[in-house]
Amino acid sequence: MYSKYAPYALPAEVAELDLDAGHLVLEAEYGGSDIEQYVCGGHLSFDIEALRAPEPSEREVYSLSNVPTKILKTDSTTYRLVCQLPESVFVHESRGAVRIPFILGMQARVSVEVYLHELSIPGRLRNLSVGGCMVDIAIADSIAITVGQSVPGVTLEFPNGASFFAEACVRHMRPFGNHGYAAVGLQFINLTAPQTEALFHYVAETEREAAYRSGVNDKVSSHSPLFIPGAKEKKILQREEQERQKRARQTPMQRGVQEVAHQLQIGLMYMKTRHFFPEETLYDCVDSLLYLVGQDRKAFLYALAFLREEPDWVRHAVQVAGQLADMMLLRDPHSPHVREAVLGGLLHTMGKPMLVSQELLSLKTHMKPHQKEMLKGHVAALRDKLRAFDWSPSPVCRDVLESANERLDGSGYPAGKRGNQLSEITKLVSVLKALNKLMHERNGIPPRAPLDAYRWVDLPPRNRSTVDVRFPLRLP
Repeated sequence: MYSKYAPYALPAEVAELDLDAGHLVLEAEYGGSDIEQYVCGGHLSFDIEALRAPEPSEREVYSLSNVPTKILKTDSTTYRLVCQLPESVFVHESRGAVRIPFILGMQARVSVEVYLHELSIPGRLRNLSVGGCMVDIAIADSIAITVGQSVPGVTLEFPNGASFFAEACVRHMRPFGNHGYAAVGLQFINLTAPQTEALFHYVAETEREAAYRSGVNDKVSSHSPLFIPGAKEKKILQREEQERQKRARQTPMQRGVQEVAHQLQIGLMYMKTRHFFPEETLYDCVDSLLYLVGQDRKAFLYALAFLREEPDWVRHAVQVAGQLADMMLLRDPHSPHVREAVLGGLLHTMGKPMLVSQELLSLKTHMKPHQKEMLKGHVAALRDKLRAFDWSPSPVCRDVLESANERLDGSGYPAGKRGNQLSEITKLVSVLKALNKLMHERNGIPPRAPLDAYRWVDLPPRNRSTVDVRFPLRLP
């Protein structure tokens, strides 16, 4: 459940469904006293996400907005929300247009051109009207988009190969479902007469397809030609099916670690779009890591290695924070500093995606020297952002997030601190970060084998430049 007045999306479960009366009852756990912020003027907006058995990675998400709802409190933290479902799946927008949801397997692909001829983001169409559309993108790609931003082009490609192109403006952005996606609302702008005519045609055909699949119009007896897959679409669907089968083989521990990675990116989205610090979300990430390492340490460390498809800044943050939690708990299971140190480890790299702009289009590209220098300002960028939120980290958390890139010899950044200026926790984080960087490809530099990376870190700095890292180093 989501609302523009609420800082977080609130999870709920479907408790009852009465199709005859059109009633849907949701149950939610909420400890606050202001649950009314989710039911604005007696209306609720929410996403329903169903996972298809036997593959938990395959999902179907459907959005409902402005549904008349009554709130019933059953105990101190449990609420029942009785929703009156709309009579039609077609929603009338405030501007008079009809919004067609993509339901029952309907899909079309989207490419959002964020910067002209430079950066495009793929996605899937979730609804369409003559005024705009909602697009489902990977949450990792959301760092390049801000609310209010005009984008030079949005291309909609339907299964049969037909396409539509228009300029657009980003109206809203929020987490979508619970599996690493974001919903982006786009308004079409500067439409020409031919574009407007084409758009009305595509909306009409989409409405016909939705009517056929849902059975609301007996006169519609076949699929719209737009939604009959062509050869290109069939190949894409085959590749996606292979990816789904691969994800379905994940262990519960791997899914738990991946969920932390997704929540960390949702925290970044809240910082960018809602302009507040998502303290609860980030501490949930910390507590999840501590819980997972306590459940099965070996399985947890193994699962960390499977964050291969997450953005590098997320993978790096979760792996370093997870290893830090493991080592600190091994040294002292009752240490009062573990939670704050792990939070600092998760926060440390969040300044990097905040620097993404037209000067630094992506963190995935091989960077030029001035971009690498620019990226060194990520600690200052994060610190400035936290100050703007009026959120002050604890001393341990601040120490980790500000000093994790420092080095014993003073060659680190941003302050060039030396050994006696670094705490034991910071020294540990610095070593974990250095090893993690060496063992993963970055800026065109190939990854090193673990033993090679450990030997490199153990060498005195003056000897590192003379080591031929293409071959395993010999022990002294």
